Amino acid sequence: MGAVLAAALCLMTGGADAAPNYRAVTTGRLVHAQNDPGWLMYRRNYASTGYAPFDQINTGNVSRLKVAFDYTSGLSQGHEAAPIVNGRYMFVTTPMDHLIAMDAATGKVLWKYDYPIDRKALKTVCCDVVNRGVALYGDLVYMGTLGNHIVALDARTGKVRWDTGLAPPGVGYFISGAPLIVNGRVIIGDGGGEYGARGFIVALDARTGKIEWKTYTTAAPGTPGGDSWPKGAYKTGGGNPWITGTYDASTNTLFWGVGNPGPWLATLRPGANLYTDSVLALNPDTGQLKWYYQWTPNDTWDYDGANETVMTDVDYLGKTHEALVHADRNGWFYAIDRHDGKLIYAEPFVHVTSIVGMKNGIAEDDPAMRPGVDKQVFTCPSFLGGKNWWPISIDPQTHMAYIPTQHACMDIKGAAPVAYKAGLAFLDETFEVKHDPTTSDWGSVQAVDLNTGKQIWQHATHLPWSGATMATAGGLMFSGSTDGHFMAFDAKTGRVLWTSPELSSGIIGVPTTYEVDGKQYVAVWAGWGGAGPIWGGQMANDPAVKTIPRGGHLYVFTL
Repeated sequence: MGAVLAAALCLMTGGADAAPNYRAVTTGRLVHAQNDPGWLMYRRNYASTGYAPFDQINTGNVSRLKVAFDYTSGLSQGHEAAPIVNGRYMFVTTPMDHLIAMDAATGKVLWKYDYPIDRKALKTVCCDVVNRGVALYGDLVYMGTLGNHIVALDARTGKVRWDTGLAPPGVGYFISGAPLIVNGRVIIGDGGGEYGARGFIVALDARTGKIEWKTYTTAAPGTPGGDSWPKGAYKTGGGNPWITGTYDASTNTLFWGVGNPGPWLATLRPGANLYTDSVLALNPDTGQLKWYYQWTPNDTWDYDGANETVMTDVDYLGKTHEALVHADRNGWFYAIDRHDGKLIYAEPFVHVTSIVGMKNGIAEDDPAMRPGVDKQVFTCPSFLGGKNWWPISIDPQTHMAYIPTQHACMDIKGAAPVAYKAGLAFLDETFEVKHDPTTSDWGSVQAVDLNTGKQIWQHATHLPWSGATMATAGGLMFSGSTDGHFMAFDAKTGRVLWTSPELSSGIIGVPTTYEVDGKQYVAVWAGWGGAGPIWGGQMANDPAVKTIPRGGHLYVFTL
């Protein structure tokens, strides 16, 4: 049904014969994606930097940015995807697993594809029916679905080449992240921590869709880390790796973040609960674990841990380290050694009261901030995190990381335990997001020094800040605000150099930039939604937040 629809729409929009030439995406092109004129993967390159080497748009002329073309999706849910560009082909996804291919220079729609979602899948999707984008390899484009499928389509026509199911719909699993292609394999992790679904990362043959390996992210008895769970708890322990990973081609190492344990109430599962709230270093050819680092042991605040890790070098206390940096939902900015996972430094980037420091390289919490069935606590940050899923970027010119930041705390309390049942929420806690008493602002975007983790500048806003950041060689950092403005900052100082006219909706999308025929473009979805307005408590009920308009609208800017 989906393939027939795609073919029909392809004919309506001119068909493959009218489409631009398509250049195959090879392993070599992916390894060197940083220098490609397009934007070939979710965070541009395997290092996940979100940094582009383009300077045609720069601090001197960014004020002249205008809309080159735009596209309206017709959907009102959250629009979170990164537009992916190969040559003149742009691929963008929307909520409810729709995929559009268009001309990256003109916006002409080349084909559309709507995945036929099993309605049972929508019962167990946490935090909106979003999709964060696609991956490219050969002449195919790959998309994950809310019903736990990976589908491969012909990039020129939208015709389905293969469709592989990973888990049945409606039992707690879903996929919202963009896949990553490594060594000819499509690699992706599932979501479902709020339903107790046991997390996994899976690799499929990019040509055929055959599953090559599957690595579970909660440790079973008799395996390393298996003794960090009470008997049987790993089976419903969550730990879902729902955000796209990072890859070091020089060591053939895949880095993938793992989410929160289930149920949320930690008194029901004493122990570190490996490998939840962690980053895993894996062999991408086999899925075998090399090492791990855990951001929040025995998490009881839904601090997750799936946020992206970014490869960069840091100079700390007179020594150069090949590092991974990571802004965690627990409110700490980390640098760890990317060869062995040892902590280099950790610095708080928001007001924190749950995780109070590091001891022997591991996060140490305040026991008073742990909720119980008869114990409510007020703690910071909230379960939405000092930073949620919106990715950071780093700039090798300024040597700074740019963090979309949330300033919120929460009341959280244990609830009477409920037996696990597949497809039902598995939390055993109640919560309400509240103001951070140290500020009247809900959000900011900030820059931190990669060598120290210390803040350099911050742009604060009353509204939440939920837009991913992107840096460029033009001395710019781009990000979008929830009041519907896309903005360009001076990457060194944080001074706002350009603000778009008010767009149709708040921005939670991931911006990308690319060149076609030597001309630079910047693309971003506007389309407020996601977890914030659903679970945001006082934040979501703030009149300024409640009136943010909805509706998906892709904007592409150029000089």
